[in-house]
Amino acid sequence: MPNLRISEAAALLGVSDDTVRRWVEQGRLPAVQEGGRMAVEGAELAAFAQRLAESPEPGTTTAASARNRLRGIVTRVVKDGVMAQVELQAGPFRVVSLMSREAADELGLEPGVIAVASIKSTHVVVEIPES
Repeated sequence: MPNLRISEAAALLGVSDDTVRRWVEQGRLPAVQEGGRMAVEGAELAAFAQRLAESPEPGTTTAASARNRLRGIVTRVVKDGVMAQVELQAGPFRVVSLMSREAADELGLEPGVIAVASIKSTHVVVEIPES
């Protein structure tokens, strides 16, 4: 497995060299000595990049730019390998959202789940309200 210089690791992560060095010093990112320089093993960097990209918990929404928020119940979910079609009945309104299957799975969307459709322009974002 290749080793990457600190500057290469920083470029791949989209941060500064100093940030990568701090992560190494804090023990967040393992590094090795290579020819008198610090380097990061490729596999370690890949794993770190995935952890770094994981979404933090969203917490409670206190404000949103979308003005049309419809609370309703999920009535149908159709999933294929990559995408999901989610239907929500919000009062007299039937709202259909297309999203990634991963997003539908992470939200636990299935018939009977209470959700909120946030509608802005031509995009529909489905959220789970706090109980």
